[in-house]
Amino acid sequence: MRFLTPGHAYFANSYRLTAIPEGWSGLTADHAGPFVAALERGNTLACQFHPELSGPWGLALLRRWVNGDRIWLPDAETQANPGVTNRVIPCLDIREGRVVKGVKFQNLRDAGDPVEQSSAYEAQNADEIVILDVSATPEGRSTAVETVASVRANLSIPLTVGGGVKQLADALALLDAGADKVGINSAAVENPAIIRELAERVGTQCVVLAIDAARYEDAASAGRPGWEVVTRSGTNRTGLDAVEWARTGARNGAGEILLTSYDRDGTHEGYDLDLIRAIAGVVNVPIIASGGASNAAHMAEAIEAGADAVLAASIFHDGHTTVGDIKDDLVRAGVPVRREPKLQENAS
Repeated sequence: MRFLTPGHAYFANSYRLTAIPEGWSGLTADHAGPFVAALERGNTLACQFHPELSGPWGLALLRRWVNGDRIWLPDAETQANPGVTNRVIPCLDIREGRVVKGVKFQNLRDAGDPVEQSSAYEAQNADEIVILDVSATPEGRSTAVETVASVRANLSIPLTVGGGVKQLADALALLDAGADKVGINSAAVENPAIIRELAERVGTQCVVLAIDAARYEDAASAGRPGWEVVTRSGTNRTGLDAVEWARTGARNGAGEILLTSYDRDGTHEGYDLDLIRAIAGVVNVPIIASGGASNAAHMAEAIEAGADAVLAASIFHDGHTTVGDIKDDLVRAGVPVRREPKLQENAS
């Protein structure tokens, strides 16, 4: 094939082609079953994924298609792990246009400018960025679309935005401002039908169900061990079983689950692995683990427990490590992640 080489791409479509048409060459991928990822014939290139959001590999593909003067060489890691890789995602909690960070959603402190932070994380080879407006729902307002637009103007990797999404119009405004996916939490608990409404309008791939889960304060009196959903930045304990809520959300059309342990948030004690295992056991959509990470070992544990992506905030904001360093450590631990491919000039 002239343009297509094995790699890792960012998909954001709810439809699929199941067979390569006669007369075409192509590559396939697998997510809930095999499907055609891209096709080429002559000078025609047809992509099921977003080349512009697929990092250096996507950029190399576009270069080959535009001028044919560069080829991409998969490194030994990619050849050894040709399948789905695990994502490392920095999270920007936003309040009044600034990045903030606290412990268990409280005692928030300033952690920088969202445009500068997101651009820095992209340079460190982050797979995606998540922005959560942590004060939008408690203050009864929508997420500031101006902040989202400013971040998107300087960002070329996927962007998920949540906080203050109460209705379809809020989600559409964020997508119009440049978000690729929209996270919904409190409003979904109060009105579960909104998940299906969003999925039917914008596609399941754009709908992220954010679940903030806390262990029951008194498991014995609750009559069962486990976790309940908390909303409004952790101030409201709903009594809703987090595992069953995840199952319901996925059934209603959520394409991904952002799973945050309220008990571990900001503690640097590691992810709640039991929570991840419990949720992974009842859903077949990707899970982003959040809350408690301080190093790559914690992230490897979360992936082993069933997470498809790992999210962290303060360890990046405070300069304890970088996304690139985390990925290097994960690779050494045998966890496949996407790293920048090698490019070389075409000798022909």
